[in-house]
Amino acid sequence: MSRWVLGEFRSSERMVEAARALRASGFLRLDAHTPIPVEDVEAVLGLPPSRLPLLGLIAGVGGAVGAYVVQWFTQAIDWPLNVGGRPLHSGPAFIPITFESGVLASACALFMGVIVACGLPRVTHPFLGLEAFRSASIDGFWLAVAVDDAEGADAAQGALRRLGAEVVLAVEGRS
Repeated sequence: MSRWVLGEFRSSERMVEAARALRASGFLRLDAHTPIPVEDVEAVLGLPPSRLPLLGLIAGVGGAVGAYVVQWFTQAIDWPLNVGGRPLHSGPAFIPITFESGVLASACALFMGVIVACGLPRVTHPFLGLEAFRSASIDGFWLAVAVDDAEGADAAQGALRRLGAEVVLAVEGRS
C-alpha cells in the first residue's frame, strides 16, 4: 500500500513555490497534477531526463539497418538476378524502404515506450476516487507528496497547509 498527501493550489505559481519549499524541507517524492502545462515544474520536481529519445534513435537506426540488410541479402545473396547487366547490390534503390523502416521502427518503439513509461494499462488510481481531485482537470493545481508512514503524512499535511494549500487530503491505496 502506498500513501500520498495531496494539496490543491489555485495558481500554478503557488504550486511551483510550494514544490520548491517542500523539496528544500526534505520531501523528495513529489508529483504535480495540473489542467494545463506548467513551466518549471519538471525542474522543481527533480524529474530525470527522459530516455525516450535514445530509445527512438536506437530503434530507428536498428530498423533502418535491418531493412537495408534484408534488401541486400535478398537481392545479392539469396536470389541474385542479373537483369540487363545491373549490379546485384544497388544502394540507392534501397534508400526509400530503409528510411521508411527506420521511421516505422522508431515510431513503434516510442509508442510502446510511452505506454510503459506511463505505467499503462492502469485502470484506476487512488486519486481518481476523490471527489475534490476532479478539479485537477479543470482549474486546480495539485501537488502530491508520497510518504512512507503516518508521521510523514502528518508532516506533509502540515507543510502543505503552511504553504497555502486550500485543500489537503491523505490518500492510501495501490498505485
